[in-house]
Amino acid sequence: MTDQTTPVIDITGLHKSFGALHVLRGVDMTARAGDVVSLIGSSGSGKSTLLRCANLLEDSQQGEILFEGEPVKWRGTGPSRRPADALQVQRIRTNLSMVFQQFNLWAHLTILQNVMEAPVTVLGQDKAEVEDRARRILDKVGIHEKCDAYPAQLSGGQQQRAAIARALCMEPRALLFDEPTSALDPELEQEVVRVIRGLAEEGRTMLLVTHDMRMARDLSDRVVFLHQGLVEEEGPPDELFNNPRSDRLRQFLSHSQAA
Repeated sequence: MTDQTTPVIDITGLHKSFGALHVLRGVDMTARAGDVVSLIGSSGSGKSTLLRCANLLEDSQQGEILFEGEPVKWRGTGPSRRPADALQVQRIRTNLSMVFQQFNLWAHLTILQNVMEAPVTVLGQDKAEVEDRARRILDKVGIHEKCDAYPAQLSGGQQQRAAIARALCMEPRALLFDEPTSALDPELEQEVVRVIRGLAEEGRTMLLVTHDMRMARDLSDRVVFLHQGLVEEEGPPDELFNNPRSDRLRQFLSHSQAA
């Protein structure tokens, strides 16, 4: 049983390596219900890897991950560490819906079918109820008229909004966004930012890996700056962007503003 003080996601001392490459070197991160936490940092700093470890899409070698106070069960240690309970992994993943940079929609399904697929096949929910929910969500993200279209018939911004609708249809406890706008041109990017802003205003719990400093500043309750696999600095966006403490964050922000 959880309460409002129990974090939705609580990560402590997380380490992740790919062979000899030590990507995460002991990361701590917490997201409570209703938090919007943005992860920023240069390419290779570990942002996307941290998100994928939180969702158990990647196996970490050390550290703890708790979902609503429940620790992930592990077997083995170091490079051989794996989740010990497949049902727990499935339950956590369905409650931490991921939105990827490249949309990952099924090309052979219509947009409506894409949004309905996981609740019906993974969760076993009633098809008529899921369809009603899917149509309402597609209306929320502004593409209800594209229900019967296929992904290839949509713009990039529309495809990403369909991917967000697919994540929302799982009714997750948190949404995880991995660079959701980086594959889009500026005009289409703003379509997606408006949807994410609306979700933030609803009080959705979100982890957001982004290169868009304006979005991180405007939408976040807390910003986490990763550098070389460690949390270099974190705090409220006004504090982080207006008064960075570390030289590395100041350098990163100056380059981001110049780009």
